[in-house]
Amino acid sequence: MIKGVTGKILWVDLTHGTCSEEAVPEKVYENYLAGVGLAAYYLYQRIPAGADALGPDNILAFVPGLLTGTGSLMTGRWLAAAKSPLTGTWGDANCGGTLSPAIKQCGYDGIFFSGISPKPVYLYVDHAHAELRDASELWGMDSRETENRIKSQSPRKGIHVACIGGAGEKCSLIAGIVNDQGRMAARSGLGAVMGSKKLKAVALSGSHPIPVADPAEMKRLSGRFLKFARFQPPFLNGYGMRLLGVLMRIMPLAMRQDGMLYKVLLKKWGTVSMNEFSIETGDAPLRNSGGSDVDFNPRMHAPINPDRFSLREEMKYHCYSCPVGCGGICKLDSKGGETHKPEYETVLALGGLLMNTDLDSLFIMNEKLNRAGMDSISAGGTLAFAIECFENGILTLEDTGGLELRWGNTDAILALLDLMIARQGLGAVLADGSKLAAERIGRDSERFAVHSGGQEPAMHDARNDPGFGLHYAVEPTPGRHTIGSILYYEMFQLWSRVKGVPRPSWRFYPKSQKYRPSRENAAMAAANSQFKMIMDGAGLCLFGAFIGVQRIPIFEWLNAATGWKKTPEEYMEIGRRVQTLRQAFNARQGADLLHKMNDRILGRPPLLDGANGGRSVPLEKLVPQYWRAMGWDEKTGQPPVEDLQAF
Repeated sequence: MIKGVTGKILWVDLTHGTCSEEAVPEKVYENYLAGVGLAAYYLYQRIPAGADALGPDNILAFVPGLLTGTGSLMTGRWLAAAKSPLTGTWGDANCGGTLSPAIKQCGYDGIFFSGISPKPVYLYVDHAHAELRDASELWGMDSRETENRIKSQSPRKGIHVACIGGAGEKCSLIAGIVNDQGRMAARSGLGAVMGSKKLKAVALSGSHPIPVADPAEMKRLSGRFLKFARFQPPFLNGYGMRLLGVLMRIMPLAMRQDGMLYKVLLKKWGTVSMNEFSIETGDAPLRNSGGSDVDFNPRMHAPINPDRFSLREEMKYHCYSCPVGCGGICKLDSKGGETHKPEYETVLALGGLLMNTDLDSLFIMNEKLNRAGMDSISAGGTLAFAIECFENGILTLEDTGGLELRWGNTDAILALLDLMIARQGLGAVLADGSKLAAERIGRDSERFAVHSGGQEPAMHDARNDPGFGLHYAVEPTPGRHTIGSILYYEMFQLWSRVKGVPRPSWRFYPKSQKYRPSRENAAMAAANSQFKMIMDGAGLCLFGAFIGVQRIPIFEWLNAATGWKKTPEEYMEIGRRVQTLRQAFNARQGADLLHKMNDRILGRPPLLDGANGGRSVPLEKLVPQYWRAMGWDEKTGQPPVEDLQAF
């Protein structure tokens, strides 16, 4: 048996209340790694075509990465996967925290749930057995209460819990799965899948070791990488970050980015380091993607200066095996309490997207969403949709229950968010995201529903980096920002280790180059997709990958863990195989392979002013070239028959 994996998965039949083990053939790891690849292999085979995402035929997977627990660094990510009830496509959600090693320490490379329980339950697994336990008393508790109650009732220490809050229980299609009281597998609506199955939580307390093929080499590789992870020179303050954003905006040329700079920012501030920088450069969509940095000016975004978050940070938060520690535990408000530091996505989704300038409200909404288990990106996008509907007379005070839904009206935003979490009043209309809300409201409201394939895009504007727009449209999970962009490709620096991928020739280049529907840009996007599947198969954090593959030895770690001698090119082929399998899943389910999205995302029509003024994304020309680079039919996106036969 190869090293680095347990060689088996746990199947939980919720309908009959049984647990059983299944051995995983070695060739599955060879062809798909673990993590997302393992999930795709089993879900493609065992979820029938046309399955109801909230029905018993859907299967929910919890999978750690192949490298998790092997002595490698920044490889503690886990993934939830199922057919998405939000988009009807392949759905997955990536998360940090401490759950990933706990799954492997229980002796499994994945836990798969089928069926629907007749009553609320949670799964308990330790090093010796697995069982379903009654969760009736937990049903109705938020995620913090649930985790605390499960831990307090167990005689064992070191229990790791993933659970749903009220949003998942009410099957909100923008519900996520929470662990460590604030780390969330938020996207694709997979919290609703847990809720539909009456699965409240997963509690893990194993002690199995995770052997590796070459421990000495693993230690050497990790020691070498640790020097880069710990490198932390003095850098700008928060105000300086805003000025840097202004400089990047007015420069006539784009500059190829090195991810070591972003690592320095992450270690100092976390993802909020990019708040004002991204507004100034045009990376952050504003006012429901209909505004610009001219509308959300420096006076308005000064409250989200990253230094303001540092003042409230009580301690750093590190995910498993991470030496960077971009997270934090912060003071909630003047009344006391604590919350995980809001991430960049949360700050901009509940701030600039709504023209909200109240810093305290961002911390409060972050904690409300973490407790409820609701995706902050989709929640912010849906609130922005509701505000614009009200501003244009589509929603009235009668519809809103008297709430004046105006841009920046913090009190109304907070009140409407509470209604969404509770599925009450207008909140019941909005609780499943902006696409379904627009269908329920009608009256031409769909023009204000900014989504791709049913999912609200993240706080990275495709008009600033067209690579995001392409991936929002073509990825098997629509609207996702964690797969690829031109910026990501520059930071991954794949050309330094992988033969045959495009190699940028200049440090500085015309900004217009990003908007060319060239074969090179499409090939970079395809390489991003393939590499991200390797990352999600290994459990590598995206932020670790940004440091660059010439520094973070993912390919060498995989070989040292397993005993393989694969080349980077062979691993990239595995990535292509996993991506193809996810695409084949969508084709089998009858989902659109090119996701429909709101024209605003693509700059149609272009903004008149601001950082992205006059810019649009040439999507129709990029898509066929991306599909060709992936080896799929360039007109339809359908994988070739010979590829499908391999599954």
